Amino acid sequence: MLGMSNYVPSWVKLAPDRFPRVWLQGTSNQLKATEIITPLCAASAEADASAFATLMKHLRELDEMHSTVILVQPENECGILGDSRDRSEIAELVYGQPVPEDLVAFLEHDWDNLHPDLKSHFEMPHRLAFGDHTKSTWAETFGEGPYTDELFMAYHYARYVDVVARAGKKEYPLPMFCNFWQNYNGEGSDNDFPVLAGGGGMPGDYPSGGGISNVLDIWMHFATAIDFISPDVYLNDYIHICETYRHRNQPPFIPEQRRDEYGARRLWKAIGSYHAIGACPFGVDSLPEGEMCTYTRHFELLSYVSDLVLEAQQRPGAIVGFFFDEITEDNMESEDQSTVVEMGEYRVTIERSFVTGRPGPGYGIVILHQENNYPNETKLLLIGQGFQAVFESLDLRSYYTGILKFEEKEFNTSSGKLDTLRRLNGDETRSGQFVIMPNDDPDYAGFPISITIPGRTRIAECSIYSLLK
Repeated sequence: MLGMSNYVPSWVKLAPDRFPRVWLQGTSNQLKATEIITPLCAASAEADASAFATLMKHLRELDEMHSTVILVQPENECGILGDSRDRSEIAELVYGQPVPEDLVAFLEHDWDNLHPDLKSHFEMPHRLAFGDHTKSTWAETFGEGPYTDELFMAYHYARYVDVVARAGKKEYPLPMFCNFWQNYNGEGSDNDFPVLAGGGGMPGDYPSGGGISNVLDIWMHFATAIDFISPDVYLNDYIHICETYRHRNQPPFIPEQRRDEYGARRLWKAIGSYHAIGACPFGVDSLPEGEMCTYTRHFELLSYVSDLVLEAQQRPGAIVGFFFDEITEDNMESEDQSTVVEMGEYRVTIERSFVTGRPGPGYGIVILHQENNYPNETKLLLIGQGFQAVFESLDLRSYYTGILKFEEKEFNTSSGKLDTLRRLNGDETRSGQFVIMPNDDPDYAGFPISITIPGRTRIAECSIYSLLK
């Protein structure tokens, strides 16, 4: 862990001359040493790379024939807390030297493609258009301030981690990623927690130099041995973070997220709409086992349809994910918005499931089938619960859109296929108006007729048709 080097061997901790520490400048302007090994030390990078290569060699010898391990994270939440930049002697020396030419060239040539958050902190085209940058220091090139400090740290952290990851891949070329603690203020925040719970909005409040949106491009360009950069999502707006980490078309992967139902619902949006390749609840081993665990039901359902999801992710416009949180006084309007997409020849509107009482939460994915049996027919696979789908033909000649068939599906553990369990009609489609994927226990509010069935398998197939003039 580069954020705090508390996992390193004792002999590393006892050799500060060989492995120099990060020094921070506190509020009193006095420097203090930390247990963070500076990423600007070549000896540290070489020793770290050697140890990681040995680990990967051992992993290859032990697991190559089994592929138990499919993905490796070389470091954890890189960056420094408590200051925006390393103030050690070696860091001060490098900070006062000219900015590396490879960084200047990258920013010059790729400016238009950089993340907006990086560009918002620097007037780069103007600054780089004038002056001899072979002689300009970091402060002279980018200006004094915390975002220049963050850029400085990101550049050196990325190069450090690249050395480590590259050495490991030479021994066993598994995919590798880095995870990053996020900025918890601003547009991407989604919490009412005190700053103490997760940091803040300035470099050093969160780990300065870590691969957040401000410096995501730096990590992607200078740590090329890393296959993708990943966010840890706890107190941020989940959707905003997914959008951010789709930058340059990289696949979102959430290595750490909330372990509650609030977090679990969101993974459906990440996988369905942002083509995430995975999402991992932090501390899942602290949850109850079996059916009492929130994630057991979500991951079990995903396992039944994983092949279908992976195939649909390869087809543009073939899959969409969504969720609906519990309705409270604070989110009555914002959390009840529908998702509208075009699939095949139809507009699909996904809403919170109809009930006679209080609407409940929901989540799911809708997948467009590739094969249809009839002209003007579209087949959709609906996965999840607590939602309903309304359909409208996109053909201007259409004067009627209806439901041909709505079947509940069940996963066959022997064949690995989906079998038809029962056909749904009448109340389950509100007499053909839309299809409902209800919750486990719909609220009837005392209404004596159970017109909304409880959810069972949470998988259904719907065939839609339209009549044309």
